[in-house]
Amino acid sequence: MDTKNILDAIKKLKTDSAKRQFIQSVDIIITLKDLNWKNPEEQVEFFVSLPHGTGDKQKICALVGPELMEEAKKTMDETILPDDYAKYDKRTTRKLARQYDYFIAQANIMNQIAAKFGRFFGPKGKMPNPKAGCIVPPKGNLKPVYDRLQKMIKISSKKGPFIHVKVGKESMSEEQLAENIKIIYEQLTHTLPKAENNIRNLYVKLTMSKPVKV
Repeated sequence: MDTKNILDAIKKLKTDSAKRQFIQSVDIIITLKDLNWKNPEEQVEFFVSLPHGTGDKQKICALVGPELMEEAKKTMDETILPDDYAKYDKRTTRKLARQYDYFIAQANIMNQIAAKFGRFFGPKGKMPNPKAGCIVPPKGNLKPVYDRLQKMIKISSKKGPFIHVKVGKESMSEEQLAENIKIIYEQLTHTLPKAENNIRNLYVKLTMSKPVKV
């Protein structure tokens, strides 16, 4: 994917789209081909760290034990200890899942976390994911984990032969958006069995605009 083509599509998108009373998100839609997306082995799911993030703050909750309690309270947006689990019933656990973008888990209490929160977090894709670096050892520095997750997005095709994901905001420069898009495209081609031959089309769009083909 040539950077110039991405930049041209973003420029056209910004020029042709109506101005709104809010800052719109910039999304990409990638359609796939020659894949059986219903087969779990051919589904796409991985995480990408964007060079410029999406422009949104990611809210992160730590599910940790006493070993990481102080570190988590300094770093994360919320810290929940095993002693706190009794506070969470079905309603409050569902609310918790909606409140945070990522949950990190202390590795040696993962079984407790799964038993308490798994049936609520799992369907929403909120269980701490090792692919995103969300399972951490009982000792360590959580600040790098927090900072990395601020720029992390999930790429998934589990809902169909396409990927639809936010890559930034219209207030970001065209170059920043293009860099974000290009790294997603490059990592996707490394993941697909036939690389670029499994990609049908790529489009960019704003929240309330029509897609523009790259």
